[in-house]
Amino acid sequence: MTDTLAGTPAESAIPRLMVDYADRIYGLGLRMCDDPEKAQDLVQETFIRALRGWDGFDGRSEPSTWLYTLASRACQRMERRRAGEPRRMESLDQLLPSGETTMVDVPADGETPLEWVERSDVVHAVRRAIEALPLDFRLPVVLKEIEGLSVQEVASVLGVKPATVKTRLHRARLLLRKALSRALPTKPAGDDHAEAPDSSCLDLLWAKQEALDRGVEFPIPAAHLCERCRTVFATLDLASDVCHAMSGAELPDEIRQAIEARVMGERG
Repeated sequence: MTDTLAGTPAESAIPRLMVDYADRIYGLGLRMCDDPEKAQDLVQETFIRALRGWDGFDGRSEPSTWLYTLASRACQRMERRRAGEPRRMESLDQLLPSGETTMVDVPADGETPLEWVERSDVVHAVRRAIEALPLDFRLPVVLKEIEGLSVQEVASVLGVKPATVKTRLHRARLLLRKALSRALPTKPAGDDHAEAPDSSCLDLLWAKQEALDRGVEFPIPAAHLCERCRTVFATLDLASDVCHAMSGAELPDEIRQAIEARVMGERG
């Protein structure tokens, strides 16, 4: 699409972009603001800014990346004003699974993740945990885990280094894991589980996060992991599955038409 749109007049390009991406920007707004009206405002502001700035789009990036960049900046302007947003993220040491006296009762063999989700309020727990993240952590999680962008794409959208995106994702995922641990059925942890993870467990946790970053399967079978690692990795996977299930949204037709009229009215 980049080659066909670069150099296209705004009057033709913006309506095409709205057809392709308005729903995705609306979904981003819903996950960031948890408010349909704010999400609609985000769609309108994003495409108005796209229309005004279309002459500056030279086709060197994908239109989707460019639009997500505009939308993310609009989110930051809108959400900076939100009352009650946490000022800081818990430290990595606070989020590591050490000293926990209980652990999640992982599904029995043969039980599907969907069955696990259905017997617990995990979707609500994940959604609330995402909303509780500071904005600088919430945006990478929504863009990567829900909208499906790669780490490199998220870095490009946010204007930060990929390593920064990974750091924020890793800490945010551990916070989501803690939220799930409170929402799911638990059982007492064994003595070895209550102790601080040894270096091999921490190395495995880092490797697991890297696999999640790249969207690939973790190479070590669960049967070869200690009970702590199996439990932690299972909840990380479940949080990721819930995030993926949260993707997708559809902008109501009447709202779409009103936004299209407002956006294209800017040109007049």
